[in-house]
Amino acid sequence: MAYAAYQLQSTDIRDRFIATARASFASDTAQARFVAQYVSGGSPADLVEGYMSREHGTTWCLFDLLPGSPPPMKAGAHYLVAGPAARGGPPPVDVPASLVDAALAAGGPAVNTTEPGAPYAIFAGATTPYVVLVEFHSLRGLQDELTKLRRNLELIALVVAALGVAGAIVAAKRIQRPVQAVGNAARQLGEGRLDTRVPVRGRDEVAELARSFNSMAQQVGDSIAELHAKDRQQRRFVADVAHDLRTPVAAMVAAVDGLDHAATRERSTRLLGAQARRLARLVEDLLEMSRFDAGAVHLETEPVDLADLWADASELVGADIGLRSTGDVTVNGDPRRLHTIARNLLTNALTHGAPPVTVDLDGSRPEEVTVRVADHGPGVPDDLLRLVFDRFVRGDRARTATQGSGLGLAIAQENARLHGGLLVAANASGAVFTLTLPRAGQGSATVV
Repeated sequence: MAYAAYQLQSTDIRDRFIATARASFASDTAQARFVAQYVSGGSPADLVEGYMSREHGTTWCLFDLLPGSPPPMKAGAHYLVAGPAARGGPPPVDVPASLVDAALAAGGPAVNTTEPGAPYAIFAGATTPYVVLVEFHSLRGLQDELTKLRRNLELIALVVAALGVAGAIVAAKRIQRPVQAVGNAARQLGEGRLDTRVPVRGRDEVAELARSFNSMAQQVGDSIAELHAKDRQQRRFVADVAHDLRTPVAAMVAAVDGLDHAATRERSTRLLGAQARRLARLVEDLLEMSRFDAGAVHLETEPVDLADLWADASELVGADIGLRSTGDVTVNGDPRRLHTIARNLLTNALTHGAPPVTVDLDGSRPEEVTVRVADHGPGVPDDLLRLVFDRFVRGDRARTATQGSGLGLAIAQENARLHGGLLVAANASGAVFTLTLPRAGQGSATVV
């Protein structure tokens, strides 16, 4: 930019100087021509010399090329200004012969030349058919001005470049620091420090990078935490399965041993049948949970009247249930899985609660149906309330032998989720389980 500015300025300054010098020379030439033509008292060359002698501050010379007069000395392509031709003082340089010849041939109009590197601009013009006036306008002031301009522009360019480099370094450091912070955080995250975060400052691309990294770190942390939770759940699941399978298997082994004795054969047969049925229920529940985990659960939906479904479930569990229904309690769902929810909730209320057990169906809202199952037992212990839907969670903390597998509520919750519903537990004069089902359901699909 400095070079381009210098070129533009130098050209403009040079053009202005040449134009000013040309105008001054044209004025001198016109006056000299007037004096040579209309003033008497000497030869045209003498008259022009007398006029130019009064012009102070101008360097000039005359060439009198009148036929018969001694011609000016010539060396190569230049006239040597000496002797009679050097009127007005010796010129600073020799005059190009082509310039003088061109002025003489033109018969008056001014001609100028500025040779490369010359310290003067030379103008020549004919004042009479044989007398040529030559003026020398020094370029020293112009060169000094251009040199000063060049130095100023060089200084400005140097300062701007230094400021640009300094600004670039500052900007690079401002960008480098957060990028290094993201790199260090990435290494820490790779080393297992899942709580690593990058501070976010501003709204530029680096800040967006920091926000993206923090979002990624949060997702990675959540995923790993979920995997750890799944791993702990699977370990507990295996341990609980082993525990629950060991009890009926041990009882069945003891019952089989008792079949060899007539006195205990009848009792052993009954025990063997009970434990076989218990083992079958446990295996069926385990298969159901494995289907949930594998995402291979199929929903075959159709309109289901929940009042009829809960009435059938109460007859199946063999208990007298207080059933109340309000509004339209029809939903679109899988009747077998909805029946499983109803049966498991009623069995849980009868096993761990106390009568009377009531079921309230509320279909007053257009988008969903709510089922409230309440008993009048001791309720769910506070420390188990948030874990009641986990697998193998029972009210008997010592895990004494019971008829249940500890999977009923977990299966009920998974079935509710498949239908897009919600199952929650609370205490209010006993345990209260509230099931909310959307009327539209999830449709006939495989939930993965």
